[in-house]
Amino acid sequence: MQIDPIQPTGWAKPKGYSNGVLVTGSTRTLHVAGQIAWDAEAKLVGQGEFPVQFTQALRNVVVVVEAAGGKADQLVSMTVYVTDKQAYLAALPGVGEAWRSIIGRHYPAMALVEVADLLEDGAMVEIAAVAALP
Repeated sequence: MQIDPIQPTGWAKPKGYSNGVLVTGSTRTLHVAGQIAWDAEAKLVGQGEFPVQFTQALRNVVVVVEAAGGKADQLVSMTVYVTDKQAYLAALPGVGEAWRSIIGRHYPAMALVEVADLLEDGAMVEIAAVAALP
């Protein structure tokens, strides 16, 4: 299996995501349900702290991928839902640090969507993902 980011000719290089990801070879597809900042006991961590919640939600995504036998660099698509775009933008340094420590320099195709609310009270971010596993 090979995972290659796709960058259309002439487009500015994206920062922190890929415009597309091409997966070739024999793969299994894992769809990861939206993950919030729950710990292993399903308790929300980081009340009111966007970087803490983003870090935990991202870790949860990777834990699910690993439970299926995969690795973080096999993530091919992510959708990040936030309740406050300005909180996300203000937290970008912490978000980038969390990303590099958990995922490294691998960037799947991504979308960020601001929503009015999330199902769990106090949740500020939810991350859904797709991984291509060998």
